[in-house]
Amino acid sequence: MSNSIDYIASALRTARIEAEAVNLLESRLDEKFSNACDLMLNCKGRVIVSGMGKSGHIARKIAATLASTGTPAFFVHPGEAGHGDLGMVTADDVVIGISYSGSSTELMTLLPVIKRLGVPLIGISGNVESPLAKESDVHLSIQVDTEACPLDLAPTSSTTLTLVLGDCLAIALLEKRGFTAEDFAFSHPSGALGKKLLLKVKDIMHTGSEMPECHPDLSLKESLVIMTSKGLGITLVIEDAKLLGVFTDGDLRRVFESSADMRSATMRELMSPNPKTVPQELLAAQALGLMEDMKITAVVVVDEADKPVGVLHMHDILRAGVI
Repeated sequence: MSNSIDYIASALRTARIEAEAVNLLESRLDEKFSNACDLMLNCKGRVIVSGMGKSGHIARKIAATLASTGTPAFFVHPGEAGHGDLGMVTADDVVIGISYSGSSTELMTLLPVIKRLGVPLIGISGNVESPLAKESDVHLSIQVDTEACPLDLAPTSSTTLTLVLGDCLAIALLEKRGFTAEDFAFSHPSGALGKKLLLKVKDIMHTGSEMPECHPDLSLKESLVIMTSKGLGITLVIEDAKLLGVFTDGDLRRVFESSADMRSATMRELMSPNPKTVPQELLAAQALGLMEDMKITAVVVVDEADKPVGVLHMHDILRAGVI
């Protein structure tokens, strides 16, 4: 016979207990927290985060968050550290040791070496009288009244509290450093934000032989061959390296609607003069915004001397994953 446990009631109880644990943190963010932040801010090396079991999983996340928000950090497994990985720790580093009991055997084994190196130690535990707490230069408490686990065994409330504490440290340091969205993008170049803040028009524009261009005295037929072969829906009308205008798919439709003689008319007569341009150093995301405002799908790219150096199509921006 199956257990008649009410899933929703159980979930609500867990959420309530963990929320209460997190609320405890507000009263604990005191001078010790500031001291821990100062140790990490003034660290000339790396912040090394370590912990066993569930604490280890949380430690990995904290290290990753620190690293991506301007505080160089990495995780070291305490079990592996005792077999050679401790060589990654230098006197310029700061160690964050996480253990709810404060007496994890693997972590305790490392303390004498850490102290001998003179490495500042930030201890995070639920027992202020634990060996970890006593050996730490700064101790931060993650003590909870009860775990969300009804057996009060599986780390739940305590790991949630530790995770939030790690975020508090990372964000406090981020703000202290004046870490910006652009700084964040440099550590996330493959992500959407990185591309939005780093990718420039010159990185994805069509240049050289890919750039459609024709002389103003070229006929409509000859120009269409060039425009079609490049597949960008536009051709640049250039004379003596100077941009005179552009001819686009939209211009072609207007030619059909006009009384122009398509057999004799040249690009000088049919082009759109004074075309819109964007600088090659402009962010691709900004170029996209301008193209949307101007309701165009392709734009001419110019250099610092206002010389045409490429063509950017909206599809290029989309393919680059900017949005």
